[in-house]
Amino acid sequence: MSVRFGVVGAPGDRRVTLFRDAVVARGLAEPYVIAWPDVLSGRPLAAPPGSLLRVDSPGEDAEADALLRGPGDPARVGGGAAWYAGFTAGLDRVAAIPGVRLLRDAGETAVLFDKRRCHAVLEAAGVPVPPAFPAGSYAELRAGMAERGWSRVFVKPAHGSSASGVIALQAAGHQVKAVTSAAWTGGAPRNSLRLSSYAAEEEVRRLVDFLGPDGLHVERWFPKASLGDGRVFDLRVVAVAGRPTHAVVRASRAPMTNLHLGGGRGDLDVVRSRPELWERVLDVCARTAACFPGSPSVGVDVMVGADLRSVAVAEVNAFGDLLPGLPDLAGNGRDTYAEQVEAALAAEARREEVTARGQA
Repeated sequence: MSVRFGVVGAPGDRRVTLFRDAVVARGLAEPYVIAWPDVLSGRPLAAPPGSLLRVDSPGEDAEADALLRGPGDPARVGGGAAWYAGFTAGLDRVAAIPGVRLLRDAGETAVLFDKRRCHAVLEAAGVPVPPAFPAGSYAELRAGMAERGWSRVFVKPAHGSSASGVIALQAAGHQVKAVTSAAWTGGAPRNSLRLSSYAAEEEVRRLVDFLGPDGLHVERWFPKASLGDGRVFDLRVVAVAGRPTHAVVRASRAPMTNLHLGGGRGDLDVVRSRPELWERVLDVCARTAACFPGSPSVGVDVMVGADLRSVAVAEVNAFGDLLPGLPDLAGNGRDTYAEQVEAALAAEARREEVTARGQA
């Protein structure tokens, strides 16, 4: 079986490099690359007929970001609605390239990049998720919290990723505390690798109202389990071809556990040593992945409750496989990219077998 892979991504991005390394290590030709700026600018797109085309993240490519959100600092917060419109239009262009088989369903990817739609899909499938409501302003946010009797919530831009613009909010009357990765610089919020804390209601209102027009997804705060050292934790579980294959514990003293925001990797045995809990985590991740059968992989952020029994899905990431050096759960020695290459080759072999049977 001769298979040719390609990837839509940001040239030089670490994701593209790791996928290329996994393909080459399998003895296959180096994947060709279609750059996101070519997709987004409307330039003609072409690919070798019969090839398998992986869609990856636009990453932090400044040219791609300008085409998606307009000119400006790529580190700025906001512009999610414009980004989403440009990104989904780009997905449709990629899906229309003649003669290739797309490894990622464009429609599912569009759902994964809209937190409101993704939450609704999971909830309809019976996957445990925190209760949520949409908002478009600080006034709507506080009204929704008051109506439900919630004092602690996570406020998430509908189309954000990597915790960009996410606010962990506690509120009682005019007393508020907000923790966020957004830092006001030069009159506008930017993403920062250091979390900021705001205690003045007008500052919080200003940020929420800045983000609100692009749409907000508000989730009730889910109390997370602690490691016993002051850090709470959750898990990023990567499911490949519907099966959980890799997992990492993310721990932090802050509400956000993202590794790029100062979270650290914890000991997975904290969860695996509790068989019932571990099986519950794997089951929830498999059920989550089953909601997106056309996606070669998803990164599921699973929260473990303070009771060390309950679980809930916080996020599902289309491009949540960037976990370099993380071994697979089965002990095969494959990272997330090698696992996806194997899954794609297995699916291609099955497809060829069915075709051959049909021609016999």
